[in-house]
Amino acid sequence: MTSAEEAVAQAELLENVIATAQRLVKAEKDKSKITPTFIAEKVQLATAMFAGDSLHAVDQGKAVVTLIQRFSHWIGKSTTLKDNAGHFDWLTAARKRDWHYWRRYGDFLESKLSDTVVEGLDEATDDILGLLEDPQRGDNWDRRGLVVGHVQSGKTSNYSGLICKAADAGYKIIIVLAGMHNNLRSQTQMRLEESFLGYETTIDRDPGMPIGVAEFGEDLKTNSATTRAENGDFSKAIAKHFHGISPEERPWLFVVKKQKTVLTALLNWIQTRVADSTSASDGRKLVTKLPLLMIDDEADNASVDTGEQMFNDDGTPDEEHQPKTINSLIRQVLHAFTRKAYVGYTATPFANIFIHHKGATAKEGPDLFPKSFIINLAAPSNYVGPARMFGKMTKEGRKGALPLSRNIADHYDPERDSGWMPPKHKKTHVPTYKGQETIPPSLFEAICVFVLACSVRELRGQGDQHSSMLVHVTRYVDVQNHVREQIEEVVRRMRQKISRGIGAEELLDQLRKLWEEDFFPIRDQVAELSPTEERPPTMPSWDDILAILPDVLHDIEIRSINGTAKDALDYATPGAALKVIAVGGDKLARGLTLEGLCVSYFVRTTKMYDTLMQMGRWFGYRPGYLDLCRLYTSPDLVKWFGHIADASEELREEFDFMAEAKLTPEQYGLKVMSHEVLTVTSPLKMRNAQTLSLTYSGTRPQTILFHRDAKIQQQNLDATDALIGSLTGPWEESPKYSRDGDPDSWPSARLWKNVDVSKVLTFLGAYATHPNATSAKAAVLSEFITKMVDTGQLKKWSIALLGGGNGDGDPHIFPGGDPSKSYSIRKTEDSVDIEKIDPKNFAIGVLTDPKDEGIDLGDDAWREALDLTRASWKPDPARGRVALPNFPSGKGIREARGKLGGDVDCGLLLLYPLTPYFYKDKTPERLLVPGWSKPIMAFAIAFPSSDNPISVEYEVNLLYWMQEYGPSE
Repeated sequence: MTSAEEAVAQAELLENVIATAQRLVKAEKDKSKITPTFIAEKVQLATAMFAGDSLHAVDQGKAVVTLIQRFSHWIGKSTTLKDNAGHFDWLTAARKRDWHYWRRYGDFLESKLSDTVVEGLDEATDDILGLLEDPQRGDNWDRRGLVVGHVQSGKTSNYSGLICKAADAGYKIIIVLAGMHNNLRSQTQMRLEESFLGYETTIDRDPGMPIGVAEFGEDLKTNSATTRAENGDFSKAIAKHFHGISPEERPWLFVVKKQKTVLTALLNWIQTRVADSTSASDGRKLVTKLPLLMIDDEADNASVDTGEQMFNDDGTPDEEHQPKTINSLIRQVLHAFTRKAYVGYTATPFANIFIHHKGATAKEGPDLFPKSFIINLAAPSNYVGPARMFGKMTKEGRKGALPLSRNIADHYDPERDSGWMPPKHKKTHVPTYKGQETIPPSLFEAICVFVLACSVRELRGQGDQHSSMLVHVTRYVDVQNHVREQIEEVVRRMRQKISRGIGAEELLDQLRKLWEEDFFPIRDQVAELSPTEERPPTMPSWDDILAILPDVLHDIEIRSINGTAKDALDYATPGAALKVIAVGGDKLARGLTLEGLCVSYFVRTTKMYDTLMQMGRWFGYRPGYLDLCRLYTSPDLVKWFGHIADASEELREEFDFMAEAKLTPEQYGLKVMSHEVLTVTSPLKMRNAQTLSLTYSGTRPQTILFHRDAKIQQQNLDATDALIGSLTGPWEESPKYSRDGDPDSWPSARLWKNVDVSKVLTFLGAYATHPNATSAKAAVLSEFITKMVDTGQLKKWSIALLGGGNGDGDPHIFPGGDPSKSYSIRKTEDSVDIEKIDPKNFAIGVLTDPKDEGIDLGDDAWREALDLTRASWKPDPARGRVALPNFPSGKGIREARGKLGGDVDCGLLLLYPLTPYFYKDKTPERLLVPGWSKPIMAFAIAFPSSDNPISVEYEVNLLYWMQEYGPSE
């Protein structure tokens, strides 16, 4: 037996031992407490059963650690917005009794995951299936929904489970729209072979070798019209072999790309070979006997109609509108069935919300707006997402981030607009660093980190698992090839030096320095930020690393990821684990999973929220090697990712409250359009969104973008002084409360209650907000408040001047104030040299602390806000939600204001004096605004939720959008 064959055999043996021990633990978990000792006993028993005399061949310690982690994982509850018009509840326990597809998939998952995670998946897929229609229902029906997961959190597992249950229930045609490129389509096909079909597809489309679920149940003889091969997609030629489908047959699976040729061939086949009726109204060919389930993976990519939908004067859609090709073909396929369900899956639903809920045409039927339901999935407790990676913005700055990001700046010379990879390079660009066709030092360091990470994984017993490094610096294939060649040359030299021992001193010194100054301390820091069961193993010795370096370097391959099926196939090929440095662009961006991703080197010019979220390939699961992972990127992208995490959390929180209030997807869509996250997606996907109608009801707009202009700062300080000087009534100094025994106070703050709205409108008229601010535009806020006052709302206000910060700057005494009081709050981010990024303005991450919104609330109103917060709260570790909150959220407070009415149903204006300095390493370095050393005035407004909200028109500055976020892709 060769060493490679022996490694494969040992890996299979370990897998069998773990699976058997897991079943033994589960069998007794109700009788015994699951402790590490209890698990170790079952591992020893399983080892004896499988290994016989070869006990030494099984790494029992690794098996025990794996099972401890599995039995400590859990998953939160999903939340749902739904519209049940025309829908009948149908999914009962009795209906599920004899389901075979789900049973074997559930058993397959239980061999790899914890019981609670599988139970959570079972519950979530039941929720989704129940919102679809009963496939046995005979009349016409059409259900359209959206499932929102976290990036790289296991959406494929979810829709695999949904497909299994749909097949059990009686859906006959299952179409999965799997990305734009062959690699993602092939990867999706392979995963569904493992989870649903139970066999490898072959070129002639006959069932091949049994895999995955085949080990856990009978052969269900499911049909697949597509295969895992490069040319395995549906096509005109393939269609000739399929003469039709009868309702009595097993379900048919189609895994297809979102591509014109493929979808046209599929549509033509359905209309000519499958249709069994003709529409009386327009002569369309219809399928009436076979219910359809369509799964749209990455539903915000290519599926959204980017053409402007036209509407008639009465608000009905123009039936002659011509949608973009992919959107049109998807809708035509759906329109060809009288009984159908469409379920989109995405982690970035922003674009889907901009689909008009009434969009429809004669040829295509309704648009893809998720009118029936939107489900917000929770992630398992071991998921590493944006919130954990980048932390959360608090009043004291961003907190709780994993220490895995590394800033890069040597890829680009902004003064000369040149360098190795300038942001706006052309496809003819040749990357050079200091005149040489070689990589910059930051990329060399990232490669060294990857080499060390692979070495540690080998020594931790993870050598049988894949390890990947992502290099994503350009969208152009020719430039990617240059980068690949440069990396190949660097790795070749590293191999020579280490294997021959000639000239290796400098390289070894650099590796050892990274080892001692980075790997060791980061392992301890990650351990401190992780639950006990997720803490990384200890580090091996440097001598052990030295011994394994030559083999690791020998195994590393450098590849271009260019969209072919081979990109995905190699991961499924049995044999030794891969160690791959993957160089790619857009074809790497979406969906395709890089197994064992350890290091990412990422340069990007666009700032679109949904594109950036999809680029977050380092999110996901990193069992036993999270401490080895690194993200190399520019500081502004780290900052932007933090903003995305914050904005996504706000939208999810809004969703939770609306789900608790049992509102519909249409109502949520209108809410999202009024959120400052409006600029999350490309203007093409926004379609007719240059002018949007929005309401501020229940929101908290805040100033986070500021002019770098001393005159404007003086104007805003004067506006604040004038407002405070006009407040004639008494104020409350340093408000203080006891919230169920816990102190809640605002030192150095002032609070005015029962203030007439005219004071607020005068202030907004005098304050100059930045013209490119997304939500806090003074003129639009004034218009909204004025319209609300006309309906009898928002007539009275509370106003608070916040203080007590530790910022620097010239003292400023507000009218009626005490010179000894400090009102300079430090809010600027010190992670990026913002002046270089934009010399005309600067931004802060977040202005308000949610608790500030309760500064004027008495105890009863505060408790109601806490009750509302808890009622909508669901555990979700991906969002940092583990323990029930003890303080109300800002959203909960705004809901309570509107619900309780009376004195608390008023607007709240919060005034924040910010330090004028830019900080570096917590030390004031220079003024943010040249010549301005007084406080920079910022404000936030908390609007109570209203049952009668008024809308105002909002202009989107598309020119600014294009400059700030880059061209649409």
